[in-house]
Amino acid sequence: MLRVAHKVGVFGTVIAGKIPLGLGLKFEKSLLPFSPVARLHHTNGLDADPVAIQMIKYALGLARSQKSDDSYAQSFLVLEQCLSSAKVREEGGENSEGTQGTVLLAMSTLLYERGDINEAVEKLQGILGPSKSSLSLQVVAMEALIGLSLEIGQDVTSLLVAERCTELVKTSLGDGGVDNSEIDILHHQAKSIRGLAELVNGNTEKGQMFYDNSLEDTSSTGNALLNQAEFLHATGNLASAKDLYMKSIQRMQKSEEIVDHSGLSACNMIPIEGLLGATCALGQLEAHSGNFQDAEETLTKALTEAEKHFGSHHPKVGVILTCIALMFRHKAMMERSSSILIQEGLYRKAIELLKAPSLEAEDEASKVDRRDMVALARGGYAEILTVQQNRKEEGQRMKSWAEHAWTNRRLSLAEVLDISENSTKVAVVDTRISRVL
Repeated sequence: MLRVAHKVGVFGTVIAGKIPLGLGLKFEKSLLPFSPVARLHHTNGLDADPVAIQMIKYALGLARSQKSDDSYAQSFLVLEQCLSSAKVREEGGENSEGTQGTVLLAMSTLLYERGDINEAVEKLQGILGPSKSSLSLQVVAMEALIGLSLEIGQDVTSLLVAERCTELVKTSLGDGGVDNSEIDILHHQAKSIRGLAELVNGNTEKGQMFYDNSLEDTSSTGNALLNQAEFLHATGNLASAKDLYMKSIQRMQKSEEIVDHSGLSACNMIPIEGLLGATCALGQLEAHSGNFQDAEETLTKALTEAEKHFGSHHPKVGVILTCIALMFRHKAMMERSSSILIQEGLYRKAIELLKAPSLEAEDEASKVDRRDMVALARGGYAEILTVQQNRKEEGQRMKSWAEHAWTNRRLSLAEVLDISENSTKVAVVDTRISRVL
């Protein structure tokens, strides 16, 4: 699991002995090793060896099909061999920079899926470091770094990287010889992930600056569409958000992880994660709109896909179970019915999968992975317990723990659980980063 968020900054720890990026507690903007002039990929696809791409697909497929320590080890050996071959070709005068960067992206994804966040970050830094990497690869690597930092609660880091990402792409706008269609995609991608980081950090008005109608263009990535849809959803524009969720789902259903610039991605920003995130968010939106049958069907589909990709015992399955429990809670309140037993079963399973500590360990709250999701699951469960006279005391203790653990900057836990018709704020769970927006 991702038991790293409570250490002395995973990014700072990795970088201190490796690359002087300074994304942790000792950030210094001048030390950012992002190349001020970045080379673009060819617009007709990745500037990478086709044989290497096939090896990458084989390695990822092997790891995901078996999900065992042996399969991950074998897959990583394949990728290491692929990377070594690319380095040899570069030393021999062949242009293999695109191949090396693409292999490093795949390595970071494999390490992330195995739970090795530190090593995943290190591979991404290999792309950003005194770099020959293309602009496409650097933007994708920074998008992944932002996604990782948001997932483990390093929100300030996410903003710092997002700022550098938008600045990097901006310097390439209007550059002679640069393909406008590709730079537009990267510009949308950089603005979109910046908007997500601003929203998580509670900067809703500033986040609005990074979304406009151009992001809805057919060239935008699935993640860019999803980020904007979540922003619209969180700020109450449900109709527009639904339209973008549908477009995002369609876009990512067509994408492969290693195909061209529109599918190039890593870690929790790969199309599989994005498709799951968009499906779950759409299900939440249907619940917020009162379409409970559609909500249940959509969230059940997301649950099935999560269990298929991650396995039935993964914490992200617990994230989706929490969303389903909240949907049943919303339905019960709107229809003045009762689903206490269903909700309790869902919350109990979600809390188990999210690896929540005991209620007595309030001082451990800051060390919990996916902290706000654990707090949300416990907060929802507490609401059920407090209406039962013989369990009211347990419910109060659970509520106290959840409120103590809650860190969301935009919404209080009470506001998230307030689903009355008079509620003006909407909470959206992003499964990619396991956070409440």
